[in-house]
Amino acid sequence: MNGSYVAVEQLRRLHEAQAIFYGGGPSEPLTDLLTKDVVWRVPGESPIAGVYEGLDSVLGYFARRREISAGSFTMHPGDVLVGAGEHVAAITDGTVILNGVTRRWSTVGLYRFRGDRVAACWLLPLDPLEFDLVWTACFQASPLSQTRRTARRWRRGP
Repeated sequence: MNGSYVAVEQLRRLHEAQAIFYGGGPSEPLTDLLTKDVVWRVPGESPIAGVYEGLDSVLGYFARRREISAGSFTMHPGDVLVGAGEHVAAITDGTVILNGVTRRWSTVGLYRFRGDRVAACWLLPLDPLEFDLVWTACFQASPLSQTRRTARRWRRGP
């Protein structure tokens, strides 16, 4: 079995484990697919943008997406591009339900593998503005946003 086939199969398993996790399932299957020093890069200005370094940080990022989307975040994996090296690119659409309306966007995930585990991901939205707008709106509608507003009011006083 060649390295490209293994990488594509592991990416399929990662997307499957993410789907289970975003649906409320456990994070343990994800830990078998990511290196301990994994780095996940999410561009933009939304509340999920940032560079997440290390397994705990990346799992925290996944949990944040699940929480602010109220469990409605779904990934729709599409085409995969592989070569002879350690990188795989995958087009993946995402959807969330926000105020009863399904919002959709597309990304390219550029994954770097180390052996049979993902060591890095660069998330590249095809429409960065829409990606930021959706995730910002999800955050603003989430209980997490309400909690932060209450905490800010409490620190400032009435």
